[in-house]
Amino acid sequence: MSPVILSAAGVALVLDDAAPGLPRVRHFGAGLGPVAGADLLPALTSPAPPLLPAQGDGWYGRPGLSGGRDGEHWPVRWTVDGIDVTAEPGSGGSVTVTASDARAGLRLASELVMDGGGLVRMRHTLTNTAASAYRLAGLVCALPVPARAGELLDFTGRWALEKVPQRREFGQGVWSRENRRGRTGHDATGLLVAGTGGFGFRAGEVWAVHAGWSGDHVHYAERLAEGVALLGAGELLEPGEVVLAEGEHYSTPWVYFAWSGAGLDDVSARLHGHLRARPLPVRPVTLNNWEATYFDHGLDRLLELADKAAAAGIERFVLDDGWFRHRRDDRAGLGDWYVDEGVWPDGLHPLADRVRKLGMQFGLWFEPEMVNPDSDLARAHPDWILGHAERMPPPQRHQQVLDLARPEAYAYLLERLDALVGEYALDYIKWDHNRDIAEPVHDGVPGVHAQTLATYRLLDELRARHPGLEIESCSSGGARVDFGILARTDRVWTSDSNDALDRQQIQRWTGLLVPPERMGCHVGAPRDHVTGRMLPLAFRAATALFGHMGVEWDLTAASQEELEELAGWIALHKRLRPVLHAGRVVRADHPDPSALLHGVVTAERAVYAYVQISSRPVIEPGPLRLPGLDPEAGYEVRVAGPGAEGIAMPAWAAMPAWAAAPVRLTGAVLGEMGLPAPALRPASALVLELVRV
Repeated sequence: MSPVILSAAGVALVLDDAAPGLPRVRHFGAGLGPVAGADLLPALTSPAPPLLPAQGDGWYGRPGLSGGRDGEHWPVRWTVDGIDVTAEPGSGGSVTVTASDARAGLRLASELVMDGGGLVRMRHTLTNTAASAYRLAGLVCALPVPARAGELLDFTGRWALEKVPQRREFGQGVWSRENRRGRTGHDATGLLVAGTGGFGFRAGEVWAVHAGWSGDHVHYAERLAEGVALLGAGELLEPGEVVLAEGEHYSTPWVYFAWSGAGLDDVSARLHGHLRARPLPVRPVTLNNWEATYFDHGLDRLLELADKAAAAGIERFVLDDGWFRHRRDDRAGLGDWYVDEGVWPDGLHPLADRVRKLGMQFGLWFEPEMVNPDSDLARAHPDWILGHAERMPPPQRHQQVLDLARPEAYAYLLERLDALVGEYALDYIKWDHNRDIAEPVHDGVPGVHAQTLATYRLLDELRARHPGLEIESCSSGGARVDFGILARTDRVWTSDSNDALDRQQIQRWTGLLVPPERMGCHVGAPRDHVTGRMLPLAFRAATALFGHMGVEWDLTAASQEELEELAGWIALHKRLRPVLHAGRVVRADHPDPSALLHGVVTAERAVYAYVQISSRPVIEPGPLRLPGLDPEAGYEVRVAGPGAEGIAMPAWAAMPAWAAAPVRLTGAVLGEMGLPAPALRPASALVLELVRV
């Protein structure tokens, strides 16, 4: 048959099945125009890996499939049984390739789907067709990248400082990022990107891969001496974790691939488009009481906090950790999911009722997958702890992990969550996961795979029983941010740090994968509880503005002036929400390393932030060249935000004339010549609102 072409939004993927074995991926990248498959035959000469690379196909790099049977090693050589194509040129489509190896006793189904935005997702399903067990060691998804992709970008990080970028040359060999934390991880790359030298947000050709999986995983880039290179990802399996009996199958998580000919912003837009295909209701401005009261759940104090929140325009009140039995600190009570009668003699109803009378939604914090050894649950069911029966796993945060793949533990959690959501008509759950999983053993085998699938089932069942319930994925902040968990939740808690200076970078890079409306971004206290840094309210609020805005601050201790200014920022966020939560995210490749310039653009409006994150290396800052605008359109530009006239500037500096009153300029002028930049002090931000005229 002629080569198969999937194309959409300027992207093309070409599969060639002329050679024996699985089809080879001849091209993944720029669109090829209105070309027919037969027209490509003369071009299909360069080396290319098959859908699942193996030595039998001439591939001597990392194999796509690894595993075996006890006492027998038989390398797989696939015979294609069928290729099912559903494709419309320019609109994407899907390809499913089925293959088998009767001697190896295996059957394979490989799926590729390109959506209308040009994002490709891929997964393999492996079935054991032989009588003996097949011990699966690894099954990954990979697509090729061309020789001109000579640079790699990935991310690392830690608690309260997630998504730290790092770059390196894409040389020969394998660059592998492996995660064995049992959850996605603070240091997880999220996206592994290959690109042409010096690529940025608005320039360069780039390819990216993301594994949509919340357990152990691997992302890797590999270049062989033969000149072939690829990006791959998948679940990372421990020996014996997946053993397939006859007729049993294993499916990889979906792995996502994106291409852009115009820098990282275009990759980001394709990824955001995938998540936005599942629409969300309007994102309510949220107050979480954690950094306001911690474990102090005095009703009077919480009622006063709710009153202050409603007066500031907040739309949702979330009661965090400390409401359940025995939970006066973090050493006890996890797993005892009953309202603490000693602290809440009338249950949570007095608070929930007041919150709703004030016009706000009510939400509650849980950490369902965890248990304190000092809890009624652990004392009654020590066998429910994920680990070996003869030895407790190493503790973290005074807690262990519940074995959700154990039916009794799963049933207990589902009953408790279902009952509490029902009793209090919860609008929202903050679902936390506060430790890495160490030494996970389930029924005598490694347990992360089963634990992750059980967590997904629990989330899916709870949502099925309560269709209007929204769920936030929190994991010590941003340690579980991936498309697997985001398929079942409505936002992620981006970081446990509310330090707006650190948050600028954390949100910038997390936002490559996650659109603003799904990133929790809160206004913290004047002195940050993690870093101890003092930051002005205008800067804290301008940082939180560009996400799912919230507040994590004891408003009962705030001054009247602070409350009024906060209310102004919340009102601005509500007014700009249709832009911020639906537009295309853009980031300038700003030449000044001490400043950031980013925004969100729709057809009719745009919002930008110019952020001074440190002292400038030069006296006069460069112009603000606003990316993403229609060059032919005219725009009215104005400074937005409460107290905009009081933006922090050095004593010697003056605000540019354009900031004093709205100006009208074309998108071409704003994008090429730009606006004179104000000389801001560090930890200051200027918010601009643009309206098409």
